[in-house]
Amino acid sequence: MTEQPKASRRFDLIAFDWDGTLFDSTAIITRCIQAAVADVGGTVPSDAAASYVIGMALMPALAHAAPDVPKEKYPELGARYKHHYMAHQHDISLFEGVLPMLQELKERQHWLTVATGKSRAGLDEALHTVALRDLFDGSRTADETAGKPHPRMLHELMAEFGVGANRVLMVGDTTHDLQMARNAGTASVGVSYGAHESADFEAMQPLFVAHSVPELHRWLLANG
Repeated sequence: MTEQPKASRRFDLIAFDWDGTLFDSTAIITRCIQAAVADVGGTVPSDAAASYVIGMALMPALAHAAPDVPKEKYPELGARYKHHYMAHQHDISLFEGVLPMLQELKERQHWLTVATGKSRAGLDEALHTVALRDLFDGSRTADETAGKPHPRMLHELMAEFGVGANRVLMVGDTTHDLQMARNAGTASVGVSYGAHESADFEAMQPLFVAHSVPELHRWLLANG
């Protein structure tokens, strides 16, 4: 664990969702879900239905997107999703502006963490691919904790860094992210350029909704 931040700020720890918030992966994940459902003979979900489940743990997400697929086919459904995703995982990249935003926040001595519905193996591969590992002080994934909107990921990060809920900010592109923050008692910021429509965020009471990475960057520097 790194040295405790000393500079004055509103939030000591900022937790970012990964897909659709930092990583431009929403369209590919949507297509992979649709392809996996088709592979096992289910009714292919619409783009909106497939993208809605992004951020959840894998199997609950697939089950929600494909309600007519019987449970005995879930292992095959999961395997087909992973097959399609692995074939395209290097086609996706960070949103433009994410790297300088993270670097500037790091220079201000915020603890930067990831709270994601990805698996540990999937996140580690992504971090390695984009050479981001040294920027993040910690991370939690759905397969090692609990899927969103359960607050366990944030609770564990708070415990690891000894930070109270009032000093933690969750940033995400889905209602699952923002509901997790509410469940954990932390503040949140939504981003509208990912999987969910920003109109759905209002009930979660985020402090702000950013419509681009530069807008998010400016808000975090001014208010984080």
